[in-house]
Order: sequence, then structure tokens, then C-alpha cells
Amino acid sequence: MVFSSLTFLLFFLPLTLILCFVKDSLRWRNNVLLAASLFFYAWGEPVWVLAMIGSTAVNYACALQLSRARRRSVRRLWLVAGVATSAALLFAFKYAAFFANTFLAVFGSARRVSGPELPIGISFYTFQIITYTVDVYRRKAPVQKRFASLLLYVSCFPQLIAGPIVQYADIAAQIDRRETTPDGFSAGMQRFVAGLGKKVIFANICGSALASLPQAGGGAALSVGGAWYAAFLYTLQIYFDFSGYSDMAIGIGRVLGFTYKENFLYPYISKSVREFWRRWHISLGSFFRDYVYIPLGGNRKGLYRTVANTLIVWLLTGLWHGANWTFVVWGLFYGALLTLDLFYFGRILKRLPGAVNWLITMVLVMIGWVIFYYPTLGQGFAHIGAMFGIGASGLIDAQSLRIVRTYSVFPLIAFVASLPVLPLLRRAHLPERVVEIGGTLLLSACLLLCVLFLVGQSYNPFIYFQF
Repeated sequence: MVFSSLTFLLFFLPLTLILCFVKDSLRWRNNVLLAASLFFYAWGEPVWVLAMIGSTAVNYACALQLSRARRRSVRRLWLVAGVATSAALLFAFKYAAFFANTFLAVFGSARRVSGPELPIGISFYTFQIITYTVDVYRRKAPVQKRFASLLLYVSCFPQLIAGPIVQYADIAAQIDRRETTPDGFSAGMQRFVAGLGKKVIFANICGSALASLPQAGGGAALSVGGAWYAAFLYTLQIYFDFSGYSDMAIGIGRVLGFTYKENFLYPYISKSVREFWRRWHISLGSFFRDYVYIPLGGNRKGLYRTVANTLIVWLLTGLWHGANWTFVVWGLFYGALLTLDLFYFGRILKRLPGAVNWLITMVLVMIGWVIFYYPTLGQGFAHIGAMFGIGASGLIDAQSLRIVRTYSVFPLIAFVASLPVLPLLRRAHLPERVVEIGGTLLLSACLLLCVLFLVGQSYNPFIYFQF
């Protein structure tokens, strides 16, 4: 079940909210929310919901034991047992076949191993389980005595499938002590509708246009214009797809009384790659910073150790997105860019005008998304080559030109929508009544348009569900 589906919008969400608020009892709401969340996940993963429950149960038991232990060695043993169990489960489902096939290929074997079906959202909920056990070990958060409360934290349906990744220390107090208010409900629903519009209107239309364009490795070579246009469309699609889901998750969370941290902060206004990654998928960056980069030593042990730690983090970031060499190269691509920034590249860029820095950053980001998009490195590099005239079929091809004409200025409108236009309007000192009425009318029209689109759309995937 996805948020941008009529089943979710017309049945699951209204019924869940009605049942949650039919009684003024937090224990009741938590029980309803837990049951609804398990049903939500089991809707798409009827068997693998047991893997999520099992991983949570092991870490629940390990955290209880380490909280009672006095000796540091014993506490560390229970920490390793919990984290290793969840990591092993993730490895078995997501990476075992990849590493086995890599090993076979190195030794010249034509044999290939196929892995099990990847449970939806396993990377997200595994990281959340790990943050719980580590936070209890660090005494950053209290141990959770009730298994149902811990399972609610892991499985809570707003952020279960595609994040944002919620660290246990940030949410622990809200599980058993939170308030739901009319203002919070209203603000949450507005945020949800805005996210739904991002996904259904902007992401899906950009995705449909992209699917109609020639692809690298297809029957005909890409043109320069077609290659850039495709990269631009995917840059928009993945932003609106993922940030839209995050907005919907944050909005539903607020309706239910939870406060989730922001996951996106207008990343396409960034003037450096480092700034881009402070604004994109913030919860993932925070996880790797707090649980990998800083424990490795961060930037406290000299320049070369900082470079090594940066490359390790970005190798893991790439692998987190998928067991494929394209993701490995994508991660190392950003690791290399951030490493260059540590030396001289960053100093040189700072001397350039802001507009030039922004343009360079956007070109690098689009190149990164091309690598991310394709299933093979050959296709990705062929597309990047075509962007710069290498192996291109010309400046523009007929099919790409037809798609450009069909969708007209829509991609440009979408790009403007990815920029902080609303914050600028809020600072324009417009009358509060005008802003309130205008916002209500805009969101109402957005919701109606989304429902109409969903009735007739066949293209409605969530990109980050595969991770």
C-alpha cells in the first residue's frame, strides 16, 4: 500500500484516524496505531512482516540485557548481538547474492546466484532498530520496557516504508507522552496534501515524460539535448518523489502527535556538493554521521584519516541504496567530490560567483543522478557521455523533441516549485487572511487534482521503496 493510492486515501487513512481518536486514551491510540501499522506493512509484505518483528524482538531483548549489565564488556557483547542480528538480516536479503556473484565473476564463473525477494523498506527499519540499541548502549535514551512500544517505534506506518529515518533518542519520549491538538491535526493534514501533490502531480508527470524518452543502451543513441532533458527530468522526479513521501510522513506523524525532523531543505538551491548533502535526505546523513563517521574518528584524527572516513561513509551510503555497482560508484563519486572539497577544490569554488557555484553543483548532481538511475554502469556512462557529445546521435532527436513539446513548460514549473518560493511569499508581508484563504484554496485544489489524477494514472511508483 502506498500513500498515493485511492485505497490509502479513501479507506486506510480515514479509518485509522477515526479508530485512533474515537477514545481519548494514548494507550488506545498506540494500540490502534500498532495494529494499523502491522496491517499496512503486511498488505505488501504478508510474510516478511515477521522478519521485522523478529529483528525488533532480538534487539528488545539485547537492549534489556545491556541496560542491566554493569561491566562494559558485557554491555558491548549485548550491543553487538543486537546490531549484528539486524545487520545480518539486512545482508542476507539485500547483499548476499551481490557479493556472491561478484566473487564468482572475479574467478571467471558464469554461474549466478539469485537472492530472496527484498522486503520493502528493510533498509529504513533496520537502521531505526540499530539506532535504538546503540542509543540505549550510549545511555542517550532509556531502555523501552514494553515490547509493543518499541515495535510501534519501528513499524509506525507514516515513516516505515521510506523514512525519514527516525533515531530512537529523538522519538522515545513521544511514544508514551505526546499530545494531539486541532492545530497540529490541521497543520499535519496540510503538510500531507502538499506532499501528495509533490508526488502525484510533479513526480509522476516527470516520471511519465522520462519513461517516454530514449534510454541509454536502447535501439538508438541518445542526442545531447535528449540526454540533458532526461537527466533534468529524473533530477526533478526523484526530488518530488522522495521529498513528497517525506512530507506526507511528517504530516501524518504530526496528525498523530509525533514530531519528525525535516528530511529535505530545498537541496536544489545548494552552491556546493557539501551543502547539497546537508539539505538532501537529512535523516540518512545524520545516521551515518552519528553512527559511522563520528565513531570512526570523524575529522578529529588528521586530514588523511578524515579522507578515509569520508570514503568509507560514502561507500556505505552507496551500498545502502542498493546491491549494485551503480550505487557503489554513485557513493564513491560523492565521496571523491567531498574529498576534493577538503583539499583545494572547495577553496577554488569559494572564489567564484554564487551563480557559477550553483550551476557547477547542479551539473554534478545531475551526473550523479544519471549514475543512480541506470541498472548498469555501461548505460549510465553512455548517458553521461551523450550529455557531453560523446557517442551522441546529434544535438536533438525527434522523439525527445516531441516529448519536450508535449510537456511544454511543465518541467520548468516543477523546477521553480522545488525552490523556496513559499518561504519567500511568507516573507512578503501579505495580509494573513489572504495567505490563509489562498493556502486553503490551493491545497483543496491540489487534493482534488491528485484524486482525479490517481483515478486515471497507471504510473505511480515510489522510487525509494526499492531500498
